[in-house]
Amino acid sequence: MQKFKFQELDLKGAYKIWPFHNVDERGEFIKDYNIETFSDNGIDYELKETFYTINKKGALRAIHFQLGKPQPKLMRCISGRVFYIMVDLRPKSETFGKWRSFDLTGAEPLSILAPDGFGQGYLALEDSIMSYKAAEVFYGLGDSGIMYNDIEIGIKWPFELIGGTDNLIISDKDLNLMSLAEYKELVG
Repeated sequence: MQKFKFQELDLKGAYKIWPFHNVDERGEFIKDYNIETFSDNGIDYELKETFYTINKKGALRAIHFQLGKPQPKLMRCISGRVFYIMVDLRPKSETFGKWRSFDLTGAEPLSILAPDGFGQGYLALEDSIMSYKAAEVFYGLGDSGIMYNDIEIGIKWPFELIGGTDNLIISDKDLNLMSLAEYKELVG
């Protein structure tokens, strides 16, 4: 049995979280969120919305975030494998524009907590299901994002693991997002 374990990342407020995980002859039990456990570890995070994405291999979800009502998220790969990224988009942060990546798989119950003010995205390296546990409800008017291939951010996507960019699946919306430079102008 593994109890919750929290590791704060170098991007302040972001965490790797290993959930409560028990394996026995029946199978597995995973608890990836408990308000009291999070609070006891200095994380003020109250769950308001949960949703899932089912992704085909090669699907890329660009650097998404909400303007006006930031949506902190606890992310976990339920099945498959994804290359998950987070970007610090807090204008006054010492790590503004910095990104980190994580190899998330359904085989290892690991969650990533991205606080408000971060953008997130991922590339499905296999057919995958991602769980989102959000601390704010979706605010459609503030739905926004930054291009996955923004030169200033410089994310090194592992396209070779999906057979190259010819196998990339991306929405028209994600192909038309703003740049980091445009985001800076927008938020001052």
